[in-house]
Amino acid sequence: MNEHKPWYLSRTIWASIVTIVAGAGGLAGLPVEQVDKIATTEYLLQIVTALSGIAALLGRVRATARLI
Repeated sequence: MNEHKPWYLSRTIWASIVTIVAGAGGLAGLPVEQVDKIATTEYLLQIVTALSGIAALLGRVRATARLI
């Protein structure tokens, strides 16, 4: 594993976040048995991917230097 990527692109991180939120919800008394954790993780990953794409596009539009 020599490649690096931002933490927010890691499926493991997002799966862990979903698990923590589901566990906290269960402790708070919310019914989380019906939540599909895998689908929720994929949905969150798609949101993060879309947001990072928007950020990249806006960064390029606002850039003051040319790409070579």
